[in-house]
This record gives sequence, C-alpha cells and structure tokens, in this order.
Amino acid sequence: MRQLRSILLVVSACMLISAIGVAETPALSSIALKSTSVVAGSPVEGSVTLNMPAPVDVEVSLAADPSSVAKLPSSVVVPAGATSASFLISTALPKVARGEGDANVTIYGNYGVTQHASFQALAPVSFEQTVDRLVERERAFVTAMKRMHPLAETYIQNLHEEKDHKVAPTSDQYFLGRLDLSDGPEDELFQNQHSGLNLGGHFLNPFAGIFSRKFMPRGFAQMVMLDSDFQKNNYYFTFIRREFLGDVRCIVIDVQPKESAPKGLFTGRIWVEDRDFNIVRFNGTYTPHSRYSYYLHFDSWRSNLQPGFWLPAYVYIEESDDKRTLAPFHGLYLKAQTRLWGYDIEALKHRQEFSEIQVDSVEDQSAATADAGPVEAQRMWERLAEDNAVDHLQKVGLIAPQGEVDKILQTVINNLIITNKLDIVPDVRCRVLMTSPLESFTIGHTIVVSRGLLDVLPDEASLAMVLAHELGHIALGHRINTKFAFTDRFFFPDQNTFQRMDFERNPADELAADAKALELLGKSPYNDKLNNAGLFLKALQSRALELTSLIRPHLGNSLGNGKNTRMATLAGAAPELQMDKVEQIAALPLGGRVKVDPWSNQLRMMKSRAVALLSAQEKMPFEVTPVFPYLTRLAAPQTETADLK
Repeated sequence: MRQLRSILLVVSACMLISAIGVAETPALSSIALKSTSVVAGSPVEGSVTLNMPAPVDVEVSLAADPSSVAKLPSSVVVPAGATSASFLISTALPKVARGEGDANVTIYGNYGVTQHASFQALAPVSFEQTVDRLVERERAFVTAMKRMHPLAETYIQNLHEEKDHKVAPTSDQYFLGRLDLSDGPEDELFQNQHSGLNLGGHFLNPFAGIFSRKFMPRGFAQMVMLDSDFQKNNYYFTFIRREFLGDVRCIVIDVQPKESAPKGLFTGRIWVEDRDFNIVRFNGTYTPHSRYSYYLHFDSWRSNLQPGFWLPAYVYIEESDDKRTLAPFHGLYLKAQTRLWGYDIEALKHRQEFSEIQVDSVEDQSAATADAGPVEAQRMWERLAEDNAVDHLQKVGLIAPQGEVDKILQTVINNLIITNKLDIVPDVRCRVLMTSPLESFTIGHTIVVSRGLLDVLPDEASLAMVLAHELGHIALGHRINTKFAFTDRFFFPDQNTFQRMDFERNPADELAADAKALELLGKSPYNDKLNNAGLFLKALQSRALELTSLIRPHLGNSLGNGKNTRMATLAGAAPELQMDKVEQIAALPLGGRVKVDPWSNQLRMMKSRAVALLSAQEKMPFEVTPVFPYLTRLAAPQTETADLK
C-alpha cells in the first residue's frame, strides 16, 4: 500500500511538472493582417502574437496560399522578451491582372499551433471601373446613413479682417441635434431654455435673422453627404493622382456636374480609398439653383468606424471670398466645424448595464448586509440621483464613456484633495461632456468638464483652476437636486435634455466656490503656476462679447462675460494680456487636445506634433480651425486558433 502511494505521488509530481512546462512554453496565439483586402501589387502588413513573452528568440514559420499571389518571408522572429513581430506580404500581378477576378489569400503561421488569417487580392481596375465601384459604394453609404442617427454639432464663427490683415471673430452661433437622413437631411435640435434659439426643430436652415436670406435651406446636415442620389451619368470624373491620407492610399478625382444635370449637385474633389473604393473625403460645394442662392464651401471627412464602413466624422466650412459683391453675399466671411458622434447609440444605452453584472461571491458579506443608517441612506440617495443623471447624459451621447481623459482629470483632482487633506464621501469622480461650448459643473460628486473647454485650456494649472472651482462646490456641501433619484424624471425626448436637466448654481454658491477654490489652489502644487490660469480668464473675457454661443453653458454656470469672470481674483492678479506677443499663450484653438471616436464616443488625447508659432496670428485663441485627421483602417479581426496535431 505504501509502495502504491509512493508511485502515485511520483506520477502526480510528474504531471504537475509537465503542466508547468506546458504553461511556460510559448506558442503562437494569433496572426493578424492590417487589411482584409488590397489591390494586387500593393503590400499588406501582418503580425504574429505569442501567448507569452518569448524567453529566447522565437522563429515563427510562415506560408501563403496561393503562393503565386502572395510572397512573404519563410519565417519571422519574435525577439526575446517580446510577444509579437510584424512582417510584410507583397502581392504580385498574377492571373488576377489578366481578368480572372479577385484572389482569396490565406496566410499561415506556426509555432506550437497553427494560426491563419485571410485577405483578398483585388484585381487592378481601370479608371472607368473605379468610378463604377465608388458610385456603387456611395449609394450603399447613403442607404446605411438613413438608418443611423448620430449627434451632429455645428459651431460657426463669423469673421472680420482689419486693414492690417488681422482676422478675428465678430459673432458666433451653435447648434446641436440628432441627424436624420431618412427623408433628406434634417435634424432634431437640442433646445436650451436660455439659448434663445427658435428654429422650429429643423437643422436645414440654421441661420437666423439676416442670414436666413443668404443660404440654401439644405444647411450643414447636407455636407455629410456627397449626393443623396449619386448617379454616374450626372457627373464628369477626372483622375488627378494617388496620394496618402494618413495610412490610407487614395485615388484623387475631380468631380463636376454635367451641363444637363440637375442643379444643387456637388462640385469639387473626392478622395477614394483604393481597396473597397469608399469616398473618405470630399472638398468643394454644391452648384447654386440661381444667381440669388449660394452654398457654402466645405471639406468633409469620414472615418473607418466599422469594418467596411466609412462614416462622416468632421466637416470644416469656410467662406472668405471678399471679391463677391453681388447682394446678398457681399462681405461673407466665416469658419465653422461640424462634428458627428454617437453612431452606436444602442451600445451606449446598454454598456453600463452589462458592466455592472457581477458573479455571486462566496465571501462573507455580513458587514455589507447591515441596514443603512440615516446619514448613510442620505448619501446613498444623493449618489443614486447623481448616477441616474450621469447615466442618462451618457445614454443620449452627451457625456463620454469612462476613459483615459477622465483619468487625467482625476489625477489633478487627487492632487488637490491630497494636498488639502480633504475627506470627501463618496469619492469625487470626473467625466467629460462631449460638446464644444465652454462649461464645467458638478452633478453631486461628479465633476463634468466640456470637451471644448479641455481643448482651449493652455496648461495643467488652468485645468486645476477649473476643477478647483467645482471641487469647492463639493467641499462646501452644495448638493444635487435629488429629484433625479426617480427614473421617471428622464422620460422625455433627447432634444429636451437641456430644458429638463439643469445643474446651475445660484450666485452666492458660485462666489463661495470661487473662494474655496482659491484656498485649495493655495495649498496645491499649482499655487506658483496660476498666472496662465488668470491670463486664460482675461482672454475669455476679451472675447466674451463676440463668442456668446461658445461661452453660453447648456447645463451649468457661465465661465464669464464681458464684465467679469469666474475666479475673478486670479484674473486680476494675472499679467497684462498681450494678443500681439507670440510667446504669451493665454488660450488655445478649438479641437486641438481631445479626439473623439464617433462610433463609441470614447475620448483620447490627440498625438499632434508641437509646432513653433511664427506670428501672433497663429495663436488663434478660441477659434475654429481646419481639420486634417490621420486616416487609418480598422485592423482585420483575428481568426480562431487551430492546434497542431
């Protein structure tokens, strides 16, 4: 019996050693390709990934089928300590180029197990075939867009050029709505009870007063679409060149309506990616219906948000033709941006529900099962109202899902809390409002800062100033209205959000939060760096009369106006504002810090190159600028693994 037990122990030990050995053996986990299709003759980038860091250099075998179409190295080495390595696949011009159609290519990799991924080598096409394909893809795009209802935000700045050629905004307008292209370009605007907008719920004619006579009523919503009924026989197509937009190689084509075509068609230039022949950018205008009508010029960009789908993300609009003297277009000078997001709105509604599902635990929960006392119950009730309000704003696409930008804000908040030894229950949280107007506010213990405000703040100390003001409200016990603890409060149409949700504080609370913020900043690491924060407030005040729509809040309090600003003490102590001094950066242009994923609403910080300013005119504080996104394709999905027998 003792001998049998010894044998069993030895066998168990061997099995354990064997299992450990297997677990520590690297194997090929996946093989991925950067694209699912490529025009024959163009390269494809691939990569292999191991299930663990390579203990030594690991050589992964590679092969292609059919080998006559794709050429690649026989192996790729994953360096010691790394988990992945990339390789390049070249595609030849085989029978595909002689009219026998596209070729499906499978790339195999092996190290312990075999993995594979596939792509399609597309037959090179003539220019005539290219036009046919892009027309087909654009018509499919129009059909798909009619089923989608993203949020569309347009911000317009009217400009004036002085005799010394200095250009500055003179007035502005702002519109936010949910795009609806199911029956032509329309939009249900988000109305604000303080905004004074009265546009009848339509996005087609966003200009009020005198401007209503200057533009065709199709408005900015039309600019996301080249042509709602794109017909090849309505246009002349002229090949210009091939060029890259980011990582995406494009065919550049000039498009002009034929003389016999209907009025109001697009005229300008299009960029067509050369794999699936989707239009990814178009730049131009629409032909006028008469000499008394006029369409704006625009530059419209799309992003690859889902496999095979390039959807509208940005539109830059500009008019600066001072030579046009025919009324009513004389002196028309403006810049504007339209941004779109919230395409996957259903996922936004359900993401929180799934993330909160928990597996039952067998741990002792006796401490957590005690009834809440009066103080704890009050805190829980206020937190419930806070969570309900934040969740609703995220579901309608106004607050971004939690992400990396929130963590940056949280770091600054933690610096303020720790250095001031604050004890706040429940914890302070930070979220980002997706819109451009400059505002910040609190929802209970959640601090919300708009994307536009994050864009224009010049440095971390200025951000600390904004967050310290909101933290002052929390530290002083300024509470949320707990009406939001009842979910029926949110049973209203999305476009009524600004009317039904209000987090504005009274003037006395605002002054108290200012005083508390100064106290918090005085004990913080930002105490000696607040000159720029004061300069920012001065710059804001100097532009307040011209940029009323940009500084008009939708959910909270205003940052300031032409007479005073929030945190006026900091503004008063700041150096003199010198707009002509290149070195003094009091505020940044719009759109330069935070990048939005239009599909998921996730935010991340932009990775743009630092550029030295050559003149004060390039400072452009609070101004709209052109957009040049770096286009990329979505990576091909990974395939299932297959064990090597």
